Amino acid sequence: MERRNRSLKALEELTYIDSLDDNQKAPALQRWSEKYLDVDISESFDLELLDLQKLSELFYKNINFLKEYRVNIKKELDKGKDIKKFFS
Repeated sequence: MERRNRSLKALEELTYIDSLDDNQKAPALQRWSEKYLDVDISESFDLELLDLQKLSELFYKNINFLKEYRVNIKKELDKGKDIKKFFS
């Protein structure tokens, strides 16, 4: 029962994180993954099929978000470097 409660809490938190804006979402996803993905993922979630599908969809949606976020942050850093070179 403890694993089920932990799984439901993980789903609830991931659903909430999905609603945050980009700047809050990325660090929250990092904390979520450190908290809930510390063990073998195949044994860490005890959810009904529909909840497991929802978790899976949110998980992969947020992986794609993090990929895009990383690219955008890199562009911002590169832009900052160009500005720094201009003023040097």
